[in-house]
Amino acid sequence: MKKIGIIALALFMQHISAQNNRFVYQVTMKPDAENKSDIKTENAYLDISAEKSLFYSENRYKRDSIIQATVSSGGGRGFNRDQMESLRSNINYSIEKDKKNQQITFKDRIGRDVYVYEEDRPLSWKISSETTKIGEYKVQKAETDFGGRKWTAWFTTDLPYQDGPYKFSGLPGLIVKVEDDKGDYSFDLMKNYKIGEIPALNQFGNTIKVKRGDFVKQQDKFKKDPVSFMTQGGGGFAQTRIAGGGGGITPPRGGGNRGGGNSGDFRKRMEERVKEEIKKNSNPIELQ
Repeated sequence: MKKIGIIALALFMQHISAQNNRFVYQVTMKPDAENKSDIKTENAYLDISAEKSLFYSENRYKRDSIIQATVSSGGGRGFNRDQMESLRSNINYSIEKDKKNQQITFKDRIGRDVYVYEEDRPLSWKISSETTKIGEYKVQKAETDFGGRKWTAWFTTDLPYQDGPYKFSGLPGLIVKVEDDKGDYSFDLMKNYKIGEIPALNQFGNTIKVKRGDFVKQQDKFKKDPVSFMTQGGGGFAQTRIAGGGGGITPPRGGGNRGGGNSGDFRKRMEERVKEEIKKNSNPIELQ
């Protein structure tokens, strides 16, 4: 009986160690360069397993779950527009960190396509001897320059992880708080708990693998001519497509749209809406 008890305990400990951990960060952003008083706040998840971590928006996860449930049920009456609108997110990207290869993979949508690149700029931290306490954790200060911003992070060795929100990692502990010196972006750890599997995020449309510099060029092209990306996809870029199945936005045929207009009216309205969204996101987290 004693031997069985020891085996059971060993299996239980193995099960606990195999569990994944979710760290919930409150992300505070000032995405509009011309209106810094417009502060956006939402939660994001940092899911950590033994092999990798994944950082993504809580709202995106909820939207994906609703879409998946609706599709699985055959569509039904479609989506609840108000519910989906309430789950809009300013964090449309996801970031995966591969622990074995020490590689950071960034994914974000431009128009109808999802672009993927491997981060090519290693973080160089300057660790200070300064310590304090944030919540229940004793934390230590570290600083870095990244993406055209100066960042201050506070990390703890109370937790057995060397990771953090967004692309931040490489410190001898988990980042509890990190913010830029202009106060435009901050990530604050709120809570953590055990989870099962790290979710596989839905990627609607084509997935295109590029270099980081080409992704930046595509973003610039999108800002100048967003509709070409929405209706044609890719903006004429030479791509390596690693997945397919996406379609662009198709204008209503004839007078079938609610306004009774033609596809030219639809294109104009779509262009105005997309350009307004771009204007409201004129202060990105990475400035260079």
